[in-house]
Amino acid sequence: MVSKLDTKTRILDAAESLFAEHGFSDTSLRLITTRASVNLASVNYHFGSKKELIQAVIARHLELFMPLLNEKLTALCAQAEKPSLLDVFNSFVDPLLALEQQSKNGTVIFMQLLGRSYTDEQGHLRWYTTTHYGEVLANITKALLKANPALSSQELFWRLHFTLGTAVFTMGSSGALMDIAKADFNQDIDVEGLIRKVIPYLASGMNTSTETTSM
Repeated sequence: MVSKLDTKTRILDAAESLFAEHGFSDTSLRLITTRASVNLASVNYHFGSKKELIQAVIARHLELFMPLLNEKLTALCAQAEKPSLLDVFNSFVDPLLALEQQSKNGTVIFMQLLGRSYTDEQGHLRWYTTTHYGEVLANITKALLKANPALSSQELFWRLHFTLGTAVFTMGSSGALMDIAKADFNQDIDVEGLIRKVIPYLASGMNTSTETTSM
């Protein structure tokens, strides 16, 4: 007999892979139950609704990622000297790689899910994240502003949006990028290598002058 824990885990595993592959909006509960080999009543019993299932899938990653990130950001913000933006973005490396240790392709799946939360307009995920991890989000902002005090709140919003978009695209297409690097440049690169390649680019973008040039 399958235990309740096993059933819940199978639902989460199936939902996670389907959400990452097809998005939240285009993944039906029927598709999830079919892949997990459970009935709809099991989903309702363990999660109550599709919205709560989505939050539970994201929570599996955030529960590991956010505390590790917060620890690094807190230490960075406590420093007397001004950190560089590269220092701030490097704080994300170990927490992201911890996801890779937790589950196969964990880092890539997490970034894909983050991207889906925006493209599918899952506003409840923003509420969930700010409610449960408001301190971490505040520390991200604090660290970035300590590294670049010239950023306004509006400019920081846009740069964070562009940063996330770049990171999501890079990690979401990691398989193709690794294949191209091998075929065209004979370069073997793994997930950690890919993260370390994109970080200087992200830091540079966050550090760009806010002045605009008129045509």
